[in-house]
Amino acid sequence: MEYLAGEAFLDGLPLILAGPVLRRTEPSAVTVWLALKHPCRVRLQILKTQQNGQQIAECVLQGQAETTALGQHLHVVAVTARSVDGEALTCNLIYAYDLQFKASQASSQESISLTAALRSERLPTATVSYFAHEKPTFALSPARLDDLKIVHGSCRKPHGAGFDALPLLDCLIEAAVDAPHHRPHQLFLTGDQIYGDDVADPLLWVATTLGDTLLGWEEALPIGRENPDDIDYLTPKQLPAGKRSQLATRNAGFTAGLDKKHEKVTSHFLSFGEYCAVYVLARSPACWPVAFPRGREVTEGREAIRRWDKDRRHMQQFVHTLWKVRRALANVPTYAIFDDHDVSDDWNLNQAWCLRVLGRPLGRRAVQNAMLAYAVFQAWGNTPWQFEAGQSGAALLQAAQRWSKAQGRDQAAASAIATHLGLPPSDPHTGLPQFVEDGDVWVLQRANQALTWHYTVRGPCHEVIVLDTRTWRGYPDTRPIDPPRLLSPSAFDQQISRPLSQTSPMATFVVASTNVFGMKVLDWIQQWQLKHHKVFSADVGDSWNLNDKALATLLTTLFRHRQSVVVLSGDIHYSSAVRLTYQTRVPKQTDSQTDSQTGDSGKRATLVQLTSSAMKNEELLTQVLHTRLKEWLLPEKSRRWVGWSSPPDMAEQPTSPASSSDWRCQLDWLRRQPAQPAAINPDLFWLMPPQANPNKFARSQLFQWLRFWNARWFQEGQEVVGVNNIALVHFQAGDQDLAVRQDHYWFSSWKPLEVVRSRFETGLQ
Repeated sequence: MEYLAGEAFLDGLPLILAGPVLRRTEPSAVTVWLALKHPCRVRLQILKTQQNGQQIAECVLQGQAETTALGQHLHVVAVTARSVDGEALTCNLIYAYDLQFKASQASSQESISLTAALRSERLPTATVSYFAHEKPTFALSPARLDDLKIVHGSCRKPHGAGFDALPLLDCLIEAAVDAPHHRPHQLFLTGDQIYGDDVADPLLWVATTLGDTLLGWEEALPIGRENPDDIDYLTPKQLPAGKRSQLATRNAGFTAGLDKKHEKVTSHFLSFGEYCAVYVLARSPACWPVAFPRGREVTEGREAIRRWDKDRRHMQQFVHTLWKVRRALANVPTYAIFDDHDVSDDWNLNQAWCLRVLGRPLGRRAVQNAMLAYAVFQAWGNTPWQFEAGQSGAALLQAAQRWSKAQGRDQAAASAIATHLGLPPSDPHTGLPQFVEDGDVWVLQRANQALTWHYTVRGPCHEVIVLDTRTWRGYPDTRPIDPPRLLSPSAFDQQISRPLSQTSPMATFVVASTNVFGMKVLDWIQQWQLKHHKVFSADVGDSWNLNDKALATLLTTLFRHRQSVVVLSGDIHYSSAVRLTYQTRVPKQTDSQTDSQTGDSGKRATLVQLTSSAMKNEELLTQVLHTRLKEWLLPEKSRRWVGWSSPPDMAEQPTSPASSSDWRCQLDWLRRQPAQPAAINPDLFWLMPPQANPNKFARSQLFQWLRFWNARWFQEGQEVVGVNNIALVHFQAGDQDLAVRQDHYWFSSWKPLEVVRSRFETGLQ
């Protein structure tokens, strides 16, 4: 059975393949991203509303842009509307936006409306609005911290176990759609929005054909032989689903399939079309097949058939709720950052990975394809000014158009793409990536005209500093497998010090795809694996606290500028909240001053790390952590460090006297409050595909025979949320302190198809 392609398939698609996605949103400029099947001039209007969003009023911002042709049938645009008379948006109103589309080569002045562009014979009622006027809406971040609502989440794998939690964002918006101070104001996707590795065979079966169809050509992938100069070329269709394990590990050098994990790379994405296709498929139901074939129709072997059918069931549920994901992303400003799986597991983990993958033609091509897709589908909306005329992003888009038009045979365009993505040049003699010194570490060499992936978002009462901890890592001049600094000295200056020195808002958020602090047992495991050279099996190198100097630099830099910081992170497939209290020490001066003698009168500061993961990738281990077993067997206890400022360093439970240190800190895990019914629409008719068997989607089937496993008292663990969830962060002002709350929304196990809310809460002062 083949996936439907060709003219008949394309004719049945709506004009909008994915989107609209509301991206960077500010008082003077609003950006909306779309993927279309025809080239168009797109016009965007930002409209005032009346009666809390019910009625459309006058236009206040407007703009237009031409699409970029990534393929014959894939045309992408991020169009920005700006003020024409100096009027700016305010934070106490609900705004709507409208889009009109005019074919680029059309001679007539007729345009297509947003509603018409969304609909097709397969999607006759598609909408991205909560109102009768059928236009998406949004509200700016408020002026009062008490009113701010930030949603975040990570790790969304189509065939991951459990229900997709991202559609719950649609429920949260719908519940407060007419209240500008109560609806979510921003969404931060903190990594692993897609999975380049660990791809289900049915997903690759779709993505390969869809990618080639949208591009209109098949990419020739360089498959190296034993001699690096001896290259064969194969197309994606010649590398079918379930057959890519050896190719991904040996030819491309990817590490996801090492340590007997071949199943993680049997369908690894490699081509640009496949990476583009998965972004389209993750955001919209438009391009998915009506039905998936069963395993016995497309593969052989009992295990392969069983795995295909299991993945097919999970993906059917994923597709069934995509209409809610599409509507949610159209109605809340959305920001993203990449993590490793957006390219491949362990991406730039250490110097050994860089040498292993970027030194192979297929590995380098796949990384470039993944980064180009991320740039167009995600980074463009984060920092739209980088893609304006004369900027690096605009040059990247032009090179991508030339490369695609030449069907991947324009080497000058391919080199320009690599330059603007920041990929390091290859040594002409060895073929290995080149590094340059940055202080006392080495970083991948990057051109001055390369895009920057980090950015800052500012509102009336808060700032969000989004880090890039993947492409600016500082690799030590020791063993290639040794853990790097997640930010090199130059990266620290540009990504943290400079943004912190510009303003001083009421609340500072830092988005880091990798956790600053994790479980104690995970630290033990990673230290053991590092000692035994098994760094790729548990991401040894992604933890801040494996490098004491880097962690000390991070803490001292943050607290030099701020008294309190909230870190938003993901990556680890469970959610939690920890609080770090930090205090500098004052040297002893006189015998009459007790505080000076003890050195306890210095600056006090607080860091709260709020983790939300996964949106759709819960695992057996995280399901166990979710229960009371975790706190019974391995409870998290307070941890203490002392540190030094010059040079930056820190030590846990030191043997040296505390008086020799410059500062000290203590880490405590916050306790999860008992789950409560979520204050959203309880009708979950949208959740299950037609004629689906709910038992097929039940979690922890291994434990179904244990009656107590799904009991509420057992599922009410107090340390983590280990099932699929999405988090809403907000604040509560008290008489003497400001509290930050993280509410997690997830599907309960003790009552079928019920959404519940768990809360972590702590003060910031």
